[in-house]
Order: sequence, then structure tokens, then C-alpha cells
Amino acid sequence: MDPRWIPPIDFSPSPTHGTPRESPHDAGPWSLRHLHLDLRVSFAAAGAGRLQGRARLELRCERDGAGGAELRLDAHPALAVSRAALLPPPGGPGDAAGQALPVESRPFASYGSALHIALPQAPRAGQLLTLLIDYEAGEGPGVCWLSPEQTAGKQKPYMYTQGQAVLNRSFFPCFDTPSVKFTYSATVKVPEGFTAVMSATSWEKQKDNTFVFKMSQPIPSYLIALVVGDIVSADVGPRSRVWAEPCLIEAAKKEYDGVIEEFLVVGEKLFGPYVWGRYDILFMPPSFPFGGMENPCLTFVTPCLLAGDRSLVDVIIHEISHSWFGNLVTNATWGEFWLNEGFTMYAQRRISTEVYGLPYTCLEAATGRALLRQHMDATGEDHPLNKLRVVIEPGVNPDDTYNETPYEKGYCFVSYLAHLVGNQSKFDAFLQAYVNRFKFQSITADDTLGFFLEYFPELKEKGVDSIPGFEFDRWLNTPGWPPYLPDLSPGQQLMRPAEELAELWAADSLNMEAIEAVDIMGWRTYQLVYFLDQVLQKSPLPEGNVKRLSKMYPKISKAQNAELRLRWCQIVLKNNLEAEYSKVKDFLHSQGKQKYTLPLYRAMWGGSEATRALAMETFSATAPQLHVNVQNYVKKILGLAAAEA
Repeated sequence: MDPRWIPPIDFSPSPTHGTPRESPHDAGPWSLRHLHLDLRVSFAAAGAGRLQGRARLELRCERDGAGGAELRLDAHPALAVSRAALLPPPGGPGDAAGQALPVESRPFASYGSALHIALPQAPRAGQLLTLLIDYEAGEGPGVCWLSPEQTAGKQKPYMYTQGQAVLNRSFFPCFDTPSVKFTYSATVKVPEGFTAVMSATSWEKQKDNTFVFKMSQPIPSYLIALVVGDIVSADVGPRSRVWAEPCLIEAAKKEYDGVIEEFLVVGEKLFGPYVWGRYDILFMPPSFPFGGMENPCLTFVTPCLLAGDRSLVDVIIHEISHSWFGNLVTNATWGEFWLNEGFTMYAQRRISTEVYGLPYTCLEAATGRALLRQHMDATGEDHPLNKLRVVIEPGVNPDDTYNETPYEKGYCFVSYLAHLVGNQSKFDAFLQAYVNRFKFQSITADDTLGFFLEYFPELKEKGVDSIPGFEFDRWLNTPGWPPYLPDLSPGQQLMRPAEELAELWAADSLNMEAIEAVDIMGWRTYQLVYFLDQVLQKSPLPEGNVKRLSKMYPKISKAQNAELRLRWCQIVLKNNLEAEYSKVKDFLHSQGKQKYTLPLYRAMWGGSEATRALAMETFSATAPQLHVNVQNYVKKILGLAAAEA
């Protein structure tokens, strides 16, 4: 998941019913060998459409006497099960429709329910069972239905699923835990004029507007994703294509042509073979509230990445890095999310260093460190979420624990492991060996750190896991600021000029000769972002300075790059530059990404009467095109209603 989407955090546990197991459900004695989904998607004139489904689960019992004659799956109140049946063994006697089984949905927690299916008898270890479940899904939190107004084309509705962390239980009945991996296939029938795509290794269109998918590598449930919309594709590399609505496809092709392959090749050099076949990118409608989601073979991204000048293409490196860390080697529980995200941040910055150089990567990492500082200042360093091994109590939605810590503190821990090794090429070799050892598995931090010490026996002998102040146990289980911070000083050669230029613009009388001597035309995105962050910190600037800054740097004030637009809009609001309020309105009309939308509404609401009026006017015009969660968060900022859970 994009590291810069951090929701407003509510730490209160959901109500639980009975005695639920660790959330999310574990699979008990079962392993899932394969899942097949038969889906029929229909849109409604307004609101949520319907998804009629049949799930076939090929199960294996791994141990005797556990779980009794009952199977428990994760589901959701929005998922209505009409029938469950046990299919006869292939080629064996019995009704092809299967033996009907009693099935009951029981409350579990606020984010889902438990599906209890009674089996004819307790299974034996090694026994194979095939289960068929007929169901219908609609308004669940993992199945998002967009009206035409919420799309780029504004003509047709759109549907997508978002599984991370525990939302796919509202899309299909499953073991909704990252500890269970399985292959899957799907047949999806959609209305004429629509196309279906999924996170799958193969894709085929058949007659009657039916699409057939197959994922030949085992993945956890949260990585199964479906989109149905008016979408088309264009090739941008030997194993990559971009997907988008027709009105965006040319921009997407132009922006990403040849780019993805360069990043993939560097990733393979560092971390080993790319095992997923294709790497496609789907540009989502503007209302998509996230930055990106690393669904294998088909990453979902915000259309905000289409800056028109390739200035944001490096954002995709994070999602590409998940191809090794997260999708191939996966955290077994959401309480150790840093195994996905800390390693991915490290991998992203290794690729970035190879492609863009160390100074630029250190500058980007410094912005990440600043976000971690902001987060820890806001929550308090000793908040229990500010450790790498988080205890997620039964009934607590894992999504409610999402924050910067697993990303940036996790990155610091992986950097510390590299520091202990003391040789980059040796640590790169370790990462390849780690991926190879645990590929297609779900693991714990104990597995990771045990393998590290096994791979470097000389470090194990030295007792590096228990160096006072840097103990592995402290990294995992003690909240607070990272005990070790990697050296980001190479970034100073890019930071210093940006800091000095911001100082010049904050002066009471502008030294135009010194300002004009600085050429920002060659600055890449993160250097410009760093400069604008400095200007924002010094705002409001002396009267007239921002107006002159705007005129002098059209590269900034007229940018299509969303990262620059966000900061420019914040500067406009902080300095009450009414002549450019229209840019704030235009930016909020053009997209609905949460990371960009909420800070601007906070800035408007915390400003003058004029900016408050601008906030109300803009929200009333754009609310229908926003994701419902983002609508609710904005309402809360504007005092219009309590944010809904």
C-alpha cells in the first residue's frame, strides 16, 4: 500500500461477540489449495450494484481432531450466503451439485462476521474436501461501486475491490488472513460495454462478455482484486501495459512508456527473479482515495501520478518493490506489517539509489523521516502502535492500526541490519537469499531475524541481536523513535540549496540577484517538494513575496504534478493569496485522493472567512465525486457531521 495514505486513527477496539480468535481469523486445521470464483457483476441505476458469486474452495485438513466437524470462514454482513455444499471427489460417486451443508453466519466483530459450516464428520489429517458456496455481495467495505460522476469519463459506472487488510471477506468467503496462501482462478461475466481485469497471471476474454482469469502463484486473500469498468489498455514495455479509462489512456501510455521495465530490471538485479509474469498498472478513477495498491500483476494507482512530465513515475517503485517484499514474502499477521512495508521501503530506496543516485534517495528518505517524526509527535512516542510488533487485540480492525511506523521505523530496522553487515553488496546478497528462502510463504519477524543470524554466523557469534540499546527485542517490542537512523547526509547537497532559496524568499526585502542566480529547472520532484515545505514553514511570507514567487516559477505555480500542487495550494492558503484560490478549487475538483484532499480542507477551515467559504463551496460541488470515507472525513473537518466509522 502507498506509504503516504495514513487514515485518521481511531484506536478503540470494535465490539466482539463470543470469544473470537486472533483477528483476523486463522485457518484452524485447514490449508486452502485453490479458490475458484464464478462471478456475475451487474450495475444499478444508482448506488451499489450486485455481485452474484459462487466460490469453490479446495481444502486440505492438516491435522486430526482440530476444529471438530465444523469449518469457519471469514465473511461479512453485506455478503449473503444462500447455500453451501460438499462436492464429491473428482470421478467419485455422488450428486454433482454436492451434499448441502448447514451454514450459519454469526457476529464476529464490527469489520466482519464468521461463517460456520457444519461438515458431515470431523475430517482426518490429509483429507481433501471441495466446498461450494453460493452468495451475493453488494455494499460491503471491500466492494466499491462508483457512479459515473466519480469516474474520469463521467459516462459509465465503475466497480473495484480493495482487499487490504481484512476487507475481501465482503467480496468472497475466505480465510481472510495473510497467513494463508493459495492459487486462484475466476470467471467474471460483466455487462456489455464493460471490461473486467483482475490481479492474475493470465487473462482471457470469452464470448458473452465473460472474462477468465488464473493466478498460478499462491497469494493471500487480500491480494485478490477485481475491477469492472469502461477501461482499455496500451503496451508500455515487454511485460507491462497500462490500463485506464479511454480519456486517460494516451496520457498513461506517454507517462509510463519504457519506465516500468527499467525499474523491474534493477529490482531483479538486486532481489532476484520477478516471478509474476506481467507487471501492469491500472490508473483508477480520480475518486480512488489511495496512492497505490500492490495487487500482483496489476498494481492499482491514483491518476494523480499522471503529471504530464514523468516527474512522479518514481512513486511506482514502491509498488514494484512489493513484488518481492509483501507479495512474495508476506507478513503472517498484520501485527508485523513492517515485514511487508519496512523491507519494501528499503527495497524502494535501493532501486531509487541505483536509478537516481544516493543524494536524491536520501532526500526522499528525509521526507519520510519527517513524516515519522510528525506521526510520533502527534501520538506520543510511547504509543503502543509505535513499535514494530503490534499486539492487535481480538475485535480490533487491523486497518485501525495503520500508521507511519511499520514503513519508516521498519526501514530504519532493515537499514540497521545492513549497517551490522557493513557491506552493501553482502547485504544485497542476503536479501536475495531471504526472498529465495521464504518465497510464497507467510512468515514472522522471528523467521526473518533467525535467518539473518543463520546467514551471518559471525554476527550471531558476536551477539548482535543483544547489543545494549539496539537489541532486536527492543526494536520489535518497545515503542518509540528508532534506536538507529541511517545516514542521510548525502541528501544535504540537494537540501542546502533548497533551504537557502527558501530563506531568500522569506526575507523582508527580496534579493532578486541572489534568487535569479539559482536555477531550479533541473530540480527533481523531491527537491522542489523540500523547497516548498521550507517556504510553507516560513509562511506567511512578507506581503507580495508569494505573488512574485508564483510569477517567477511557473514550473511550480502551474505544475500538474500533484505533490507540487498540494504544497502550492497550502502556500496560497497560508498566505491568503486570493488571486490563486481558484487553483485550490481546481485541484480539489480534479482528484479525490485522501492524502491531498484532507490537508487542504484543514488549511481552509483553519484560515480566514474567505477560505472557510471556499471550503464549503468546493465541498458542496465535489462531494458526489469523493469516496464515501473521504466525504465523511471532510464533513468532520467542516463540522457538518460526525465522521462515520
